[in-house]
Amino acid sequence: MTPRDRIASRRLYLVAGARGGGPGLEAFLDAALRGGVDVVQLRDKTLDDDALVAAARTFRTAADAHGALFVLNDRPDLVAACAADGVHVGQDDMAPAAARSIVGPDLIVGRSTHAPDQGAAADADPEVDYLAVGPVHATPTKPGRPAAGLEYVAWAAANVTTPWFAIGGIDAATLPAVVARGATRIVVVRSIGDAADPEAAARALRSGLEVPVG
Repeated sequence: MTPRDRIASRRLYLVAGARGGGPGLEAFLDAALRGGVDVVQLRDKTLDDDALVAAARTFRTAADAHGALFVLNDRPDLVAACAADGVHVGQDDMAPAAARSIVGPDLIVGRSTHAPDQGAAADADPEVDYLAVGPVHATPTKPGRPAAGLEYVAWAAANVTTPWFAIGGIDAATLPAVVARGATRIVVVRSIGDAADPEAAARALRSGLEVPVG
């Protein structure tokens, strides 16, 4: 089964930076994955290419240990060097078709979307394997990006057939409203990344998602 085949079964997706690397990064990723994270993305704009590839080794090892997928943010050109399962591209990044031409037919290409027109375009694109839908709430990880709101989540639930993940300001407190609008998969950053106990935080989020995948 290829990474593209596996993405539909995933529920809890964590985006994280390199966090200084070393044992601290290893321990963090292991805890999050034990708690139920099943996709990890390396997103760290502070790193040069060599440092990104070095950090990716830790992500790859952790993902393999837990049967998770490992996605690289915005760098299809480094997917092979990072041994990643695919790449995530934003609206201002490389087009999915161009990313696909680099990563090949079996790896994942994910796409950020912020409104129904972008969601519809990504859903119709045969090169897109999953959509990120949001940000549901304004978030400091995307400064200046206005919230798409719960209405966009409800729209995606009613209209999108490609696997999609709600993203943006989702934590244990805001998750129930997102699930109520039809989300069955989420992407998180701070709610696990800033948690004193990443495993417990991941477990709580995973528990809140235990509804049938639509």
